[in-house]
Amino acid sequence: MRPMLVGLVFLLSALPCVAQEKVVLVIHGGAGVIGKKQMSPELQKQFRDGLERALKAGRLALGKGGSLDAVEAAINVMEDSGTFNAGKGAVFNRDGRQELNASIMDGKTRNAGAVAGISRIKNPISAARIIMEKSEHVFMIGEGAERFCRDQGMEMVSPLYFWTERSWKDLQDTDRAAKKKTSAQAPNIPAHYGTVGAAALDAQGNLAAGTSTGGITYVRAGRVGDSPIIGAGAYAENETCAVSCTGKGELFIRFNVASDIAARMKYRGDSLKKAATEVLAGLPKIPGGAGGLIAIDRQGNVALPYSTNGMYRGTITQSGNIWVAIYEE
Repeated sequence: MRPMLVGLVFLLSALPCVAQEKVVLVIHGGAGVIGKKQMSPELQKQFRDGLERALKAGRLALGKGGSLDAVEAAINVMEDSGTFNAGKGAVFNRDGRQELNASIMDGKTRNAGAVAGISRIKNPISAARIIMEKSEHVFMIGEGAERFCRDQGMEMVSPLYFWTERSWKDLQDTDRAAKKKTSAQAPNIPAHYGTVGAAALDAQGNLAAGTSTGGITYVRAGRVGDSPIIGAGAYAENETCAVSCTGKGELFIRFNVASDIAARMKYRGDSLKKAATEVLAGLPKIPGGAGGLIAIDRQGNVALPYSTNGMYRGTITQSGNIWVAIYEE
């Protein structure tokens, strides 16, 4: 029987290919997935294929470089796919614009980089890494971040590059629903937290984590969630674990979710599974669930808890065995 906690689905999971081998990379494509009745076989294949491509790219980069390279490569694939809410395919805010956010952290040095409110840098996770490695800062936003990254030779694109028909339709549907309500009522925003993320372990025992997102459909312009905030949406330290989160960003910020997992391991001696499960379960209960997270420790143990109807997620081992899932399976 899978371990259960009230209000929380936890899938570590009974993975035959993972139990015998060390996992080196774990990824997610967002919690709060499209319902099974609405998920066509074609669309499900699109999500699964996207996860598998990201895992393969991350493992290839891991072999050539290290955990940071793996995290960046895996997230790049999801940002470029047009399938996930990060990079191309990011959702639109109420002003009909896409504002992209990302962060990355090196568990060996605890160096970190983050970017928010950008709309012209092709790969936000790479922008976060450039800020970490090429500036004296951790967090940059908006036009200043774009100008700095452009000066570092990063690929720039028109904001139209990020447009996809599905994201645009989601905006129109949400806008119509909002206009049917009175001004005192909030629009009915679906609980789909389309963040993507990765956490990796390399041969030297170094951990890294990263998160990238387009935010939430129909959100107010200028809103920033947890994804670019170190300690909330992503965190990594070699002594404990690497974590990437996806969910209601305001909750993950308030409860400092990613770093709280590491702190429980460091100061209480909790296992990765116990820390990740209890931190997520301790978030306030909201309709649709608060979200989910992925985590890996330096022994290659993984945790993938979520409190929503599902989470796009996957792992790959040292020998290349891949496991991906969307629902409880």
